[in-house]
Amino acid sequence: MNTWNNIFWTVAVLFLIAFASCREDFEFSPTTGTLEFSKDTVFLDTVFTNIGSSTYTLKVYNRSDTDIRIPQVGLRRGTESSYRLNVDGVAGNSFENVPLLARDSLFVFIETTFDVGPTGENEFLNTDGILFGETGNYQEVALVTLVRDAIFLYPRTESDGSRETLLLGLDEAGNEIRIEGFVLEDNELQFTREKPYVIYGYAAVAEGSTLSMEAGTRVHFHQDSGILVGNGGSLQIQGSLSADREVLENEVIFEGDRLEPDFSDTPGQWGTIWLSPGSIGNAVEYLTIKNATVGLLVDGDGLLETPTLTLSNTQIHNSSNRNLWARNAKVEALNTIFGNAGAVSLHCNLGGDYVFKHCTIANYWRFGFRNSPTLLIDDAMALPSGQLMTQDLDGASFSNCIIDGNRDVELLFSNQGEGSFNYQFVNCSIRFRDARGDFANNPLYDFENQTLFQNVFLNPSTSFLDVTENNFNLTPDSEILDLGNLETALEIPLDILGNDRTMAPDLGAFELNQ
Repeated sequence: MNTWNNIFWTVAVLFLIAFASCREDFEFSPTTGTLEFSKDTVFLDTVFTNIGSSTYTLKVYNRSDTDIRIPQVGLRRGTESSYRLNVDGVAGNSFENVPLLARDSLFVFIETTFDVGPTGENEFLNTDGILFGETGNYQEVALVTLVRDAIFLYPRTESDGSRETLLLGLDEAGNEIRIEGFVLEDNELQFTREKPYVIYGYAAVAEGSTLSMEAGTRVHFHQDSGILVGNGGSLQIQGSLSADREVLENEVIFEGDRLEPDFSDTPGQWGTIWLSPGSIGNAVEYLTIKNATVGLLVDGDGLLETPTLTLSNTQIHNSSNRNLWARNAKVEALNTIFGNAGAVSLHCNLGGDYVFKHCTIANYWRFGFRNSPTLLIDDAMALPSGQLMTQDLDGASFSNCIIDGNRDVELLFSNQGEGSFNYQFVNCSIRFRDARGDFANNPLYDFENQTLFQNVFLNPSTSFLDVTENNFNLTPDSEILDLGNLETALEIPLDILGNDRTMAPDLGAFELNQ
């Protein structure tokens, strides 16, 4: 008997629940201006003109014990607004009789796209508001977005709807290799600080052309975009020392085109700066490259008679793959920081000729597992066919440099060719903890060999200021202070911040002022 009673009451309860869930005759009272909001102003972070923002969220609360309806939810500027709303899953700019149960809440999602137009202003404050209620009894949440004007460079759209492409060459089967991109016109080769630049696709520098950038230039790259300097082309970046180390007003900065704070340190937002074989006289000073896939991809011409690239007072960090990937190139770098990267921070690949003085090469990658060293030097590269191509390493010279990171072994060599493999480290700190003895009998790592390693300091405490933020300034606790070679320091008397280092030079790009 008890069993049948239990079944009866269970069925009865389920029936009541089903009946209640099907009701559509709830009594809703109009709101009387008592709504509460998760914020009174929604600040949508800075965006470029004509580029959509991220989606932002506003939560609306009914704290009362009464089911209410909101007569109207809509944008103050109505159809003239540049903002877009989505109220509880429904898109639009105006909504009527929106129900809100007692002690419940609803979500409002907000986006914007704004065209600055011919205002003559480089920045424009875009404002509006969301109204809740009815005429004479509205509650309002303000909307504010800073919009920046910019110079947009992008491939043209072909007659068939496809985008303009650049021919990179042929694969082993004779098929064309192309990427979405365009060749910069003569009137597009001088970048200034007046407005930021936003690049879609790859902007190519043609033979005989030079792309120049003055101090203070800002360049933003869309996803899978970058700069390609072709055979006979050149890149000249002429940044200078900034007084404000936060603003970096005189440095040239390359980064992605998402300006929201959530993207400020997101790796892999754009492609690379590619100095292709045959590019000439590339010179970079006071440049910051951040959040690329490969910061700089540098291909040599096979002759190594003149530098493919000279770098000074430059920072490259937060690349999802490599910061500098040089392939059989001739590179000279002074006062340069190669920071955190998803794989190798500095890769001297397929031989070449390299000189690094007062450089900080440190990789404390925090976005996942890293199985590559901070510094990798090799003389080989696998081709798509599976064959191994090798080239001579004419030289890889490091003086007053730091090689550091959060792995035990942060320096690796790979000598697979039969040609020369020359390198030397002078007054450098190197993180190399071979606990298992994997390299004990490998002559490439004979740190007692004075021809290869002179005054090398193994595993000192570098004590950087904040490695997670790519801040590799030294602290007073660092064990690499005053350990630099004075002759090298006299060649580069000022550090990356303009501090004198000619008395007792520290290792790396920064000199600690005590």
